[in-house]
Amino acid sequence: MLPKPGVYYFPWELSAGQVPDGGTLRTFGRLCLYDMIRSRVTLTAQHGSDQHQILVCTKLVEPFQAQVGSLYTVLGELEHQKDGGPVVKARVLTCVEGMNVPLLERAIQEQRVYQRERDSSQ
Repeated sequence: MLPKPGVYYFPWELSAGQVPDGGTLRTFGRLCLYDMIRSRVTLTAQHGSDQHQILVCTKLVEPFQAQVGSLYTVLGELEHQKDGGPVVKARVLTCVEGMNVPLLERAIQEQRVYQRERDSSQ
């Protein structure tokens, strides 16, 4: 059986706790830290004047060539750590440097509008 495709969430939605635990998700951010020993990556994203961080477990996608400062997309499941912070267990971690982030944000918003309209008409 195939895993669910994953719903796109903005990084600021993840850091604000607006995403259900255990759900399959997609998100994005700039790689700012790679802890090879703990198999952890920290992605950051700017939203307005706020900087948001996402912790990603990379055990299932290692080894990979981490490029600090580059833009990445991640597909995985959200879990909460014992200290209460969310972590995304990555199934796919892809470098997408050069991608147009404002256009991606707009596409995610348009997809949400379409899905709401489709769900309300059924």
